Amino acid sequence: MELEETLRTEYQTQLDAKSEEISKLAKATEDQKAVIAKQLEQISALSIDASKNKKVEQRNRELHQRSENLLEDVAKQKARTKTLQSDLTEVREELGTLRQFDPAKMKKNLDASKKKLAEKTTANDLLQKSYKQTKSENADLKAQLKALEEKLEELEPKDADVEESDVEQEAAA
Repeated sequence: MELEETLRTEYQTQLDAKSEEISKLAKATEDQKAVIAKQLEQISALSIDASKNKKVEQRNRELHQRSENLLEDVAKQKARTKTLQSDLTEVREELGTLRQFDPAKMKKNLDASKKKLAEKTTANDLLQKSYKQTKSENADLKAQLKALEEKLEELEPKDADVEESDVEQEAAA
């Protein structure tokens, strides 16, 4: 026992130092465990945030892709709209030309033209009759004029002889 006590006194300082060192190390490991626990909490919080960020980033990528698709669709729709507008313009022009040839309007115009033509034909017939009558009257008047001129020529030599004799008689007197 003495041996034990001597050994103990001899090594007690070392044992105390070692037990103190063990207690320091135990305290350090507890501190490290606390730090690790805190870090684990931070890591779990950060991993939750990171997963949320990943979800947000994924959603952003999806939305970005969707917006690009929508922009492409809008560009296609604009091109289609322009095509449809040009087609509409062509159809309107064609409709305008077709409206010029509206059957009801054309029939009405045809009827009006026929009526005008009938009136003009009637007026022309009257003018032709009038012209023929005037022409025949003119021919009759020319014939009468010739007859009268012939009578005048017949009467003029007699009058010229009478006048010459009157002039001679007056000269003689």
